[in-house]
Amino acid sequence: MSQGVQFQMIEQTSTTTDFPDIAATTYTTGINAPAGPVEFLIMRFDMTWAGNPVASDFGSLIDSIRVILNGEVVHDFRSGYSDGTTEGPSLYPYFLNSIGGRAYELPDGTTTHEGYYAIPIGRQTPAGVNRWEIVIGWAATAAGGVIVSGNLSWWLRTNTAMQQTTTVCPTTSFTHAIAIEQVVVRIPQNVAGTVAGILVQNDTAADELGTQGIRINAMGPYGMEASMWRWLNGDMANGIMFADPTVVTLRQEYSFQVLGGLFIPTFGLTGGDVVLQVDSTAATTRTYTPVLTHQIGARAGSDTVQTEAVAGNTARTILQRAEN
Repeated sequence: MSQGVQFQMIEQTSTTTDFPDIAATTYTTGINAPAGPVEFLIMRFDMTWAGNPVASDFGSLIDSIRVILNGEVVHDFRSGYSDGTTEGPSLYPYFLNSIGGRAYELPDGTTTHEGYYAIPIGRQTPAGVNRWEIVIGWAATAAGGVIVSGNLSWWLRTNTAMQQTTTVCPTTSFTHAIAIEQVVVRIPQNVAGTVAGILVQNDTAADELGTQGIRINAMGPYGMEASMWRWLNGDMANGIMFADPTVVTLRQEYSFQVLGGLFIPTFGLTGGDVVLQVDSTAATTRTYTPVLTHQIGARAGSDTVQTEAVAGNTARTILQRAEN
């Protein structure tokens, strides 16, 4: 393959049973794809419903998404809450944009939703045929959101200047009492890398965190409330962009928070499991999703060469949001 950045479509479907509908459903596909330095797996969607399927953006319909590459789980997201009636920015696009992905949606229609979700992967796939398995749990659409038609396609963005792998690890769940409690976020020992960040999700669209907030033992002796974490990760500077065509169709909306969702940068923690102290103001269940990054070197055969490199680096993106 050529040096630089390239795009390739590897799968598409227009079968409406593959799309979100008034009842929760599961979409599963297996794809054979060629080798190369895969920086992003990209989901493109363009779907039409009889009525507005969501109260704001399409991401409200993603309950879970799992990506398996050649038998390895590289991306395992579980939403703390999801349904078509959720107001404001949704959890999955927020998460992708926090870790160096790119999740954008056109805001120009209520019954038709079109957008692109770039999922950071960062894998040098071997020569020959590579196997992708993708499983999405769709949440139920809002009342009247009966699917009519659409298209869902999957693309690869390869990049010979890719710098890191990105692994979204399985979630640690914890049932909280109204108290300050210790939570141990499990880090898989068979995955190379350091912990770039942790996505904390509540089971409702509410933070329900006390004044002690969340303390990461390895990052200091004091707990930081939710607003301080949002200051640190860049959310507070209107750092969350989302589509809400029920409000405006000519531009994106901005927010400083996703209620019930909080991405915590951890600055490359090493040494195993991450221990937190969490001040919960409600009896609730939270999930903690760690993101691991690992330095690699992408490669490709000689061919026509681009002269500018796009450096793909999830950890650097997270740090930039925390520095600005």
